[in-house]
Amino acid sequence: MKQVLNRIQFSRFLSLTLLLVTQLIAFSSFSQDVAAEAAPSEEPAADLGGDPVKGKQLFNQNCAACHALNRKMTGPALANVETRLSENEGLGKEWLYKWIKNSAGMIASGDAYANKIYNEYNQSAMTAFPTLSNEDIDNILAYTAAPAPTPKVAVAATGGGESAATSGGVSNEIILGALALVFGLLVVMLFLVNNTLRKIAEANGVQVVKEAAEKRTPIWKAFAQNQFLIFCTVIVFLLSSAYFAYSWMSQIGIDQGYAPVQPIHYSHRIHAGVNKIECQYCHSSARVSKHSGIPSLNVCMNCHKSIYEYKGPAEGPSADDLANGYTNEFYTKEIKKLYKAVGWDEENQQYTGDSQPVEWVRIHNLPDFAYFNHSQHVSVGKIECQTCHGPVEEMEIMYQYSPLTMGWCINCHRETEVQVADNEYYSKIHEELSKKYGVEKLTAAQMGGLECGKCHY
Repeated sequence: MKQVLNRIQFSRFLSLTLLLVTQLIAFSSFSQDVAAEAAPSEEPAADLGGDPVKGKQLFNQNCAACHALNRKMTGPALANVETRLSENEGLGKEWLYKWIKNSAGMIASGDAYANKIYNEYNQSAMTAFPTLSNEDIDNILAYTAAPAPTPKVAVAATGGGESAATSGGVSNEIILGALALVFGLLVVMLFLVNNTLRKIAEANGVQVVKEAAEKRTPIWKAFAQNQFLIFCTVIVFLLSSAYFAYSWMSQIGIDQGYAPVQPIHYSHRIHAGVNKIECQYCHSSARVSKHSGIPSLNVCMNCHKSIYEYKGPAEGPSADDLANGYTNEFYTKEIKKLYKAVGWDEENQQYTGDSQPVEWVRIHNLPDFAYFNHSQHVSVGKIECQTCHGPVEEMEIMYQYSPLTMGWCINCHRETEVQVADNEYYSKIHEELSKKYGVEKLTAAQMGGLECGKCHY
């Protein structure tokens, strides 16, 4: 019996399919050209006063970290900011130039809207961009004013109810459907022809054998034998590892938002907010020491000898308090924990001497090599506690409000003016430095607040 190899000849099949596809594509292109000619021309773009393409790049480089176009982030939304400022506040582009280049200066000068924005967004200082030219700012404003891209829709042809895409020819959906149908028919025909040829071969005594498959090297083995691919893979792996290692290490020690669970629940909202207790009544060492200190339990007992039960407001706990479990009974139980720790006998109104240490969890941690003195800032600098610790009078659970990074501290020293009025500590040095710099007001940076040795041992 004669043996032949079973090799499927695809040349004619591919040629026929290619010819059909070419004709359909040409027909589709002709239809689209007709539709494009029938569609009305677009109106010229409005003059935005700058290049929005360049503005988008500048926006992403300088603004996107704190601003978005259509929603609030660290700063306000910037879509159509120039128009909104002009219509709502009566401020022109010159105001924006000054604000972007030196926001701190405008706040210090007493500009009403600058201070309004500064206070509205939690007094988050905006980074100054003195290197941006007016042309750069125009480009950014043009990007913020550019309309959002809208999807293109088919324009109806005049004088008829059909769209331009269908009036000049067949729609793309029909073309793709016809192409799929033809391809399916060709596959079926090929299958039938193959079966017919096999039957003819068997009738004539021809044995059909399959061609031996070519033995191929496995992919993993081919990869292992290619030294260039291995080298590139190792380089990519090392770079990726270095990137992730750097990202991880750069976050070490940054615990913004850290709010540990304390052994005794202490509500700053009730003590500092509702009852208006001064921060330094409890943290008295902040005035005279490097550390603010953890208040001893006898400070708590100054009040809680008499306040043995939490009664709360007359209207009762709020809906949020109830949702979080902050009921009157909850706070009363925390007072009992205080009594147990300090060794207080409620019935006999005396100390038993059986006290237990309270293992408070520290919230604000600085590296050992970073020096920070509370008394220098509180007593001499007269800085409010909320400047660094946030609105503690609103915090039910105390958490780290500020990042406490080196950049955050340096930025504060650059922008914070030293309060010298009625401050004998600065009376002499203020006169000398004012003559040196030729200014009436001084920042902490001008007084050496950026010197490495001020904060690092």
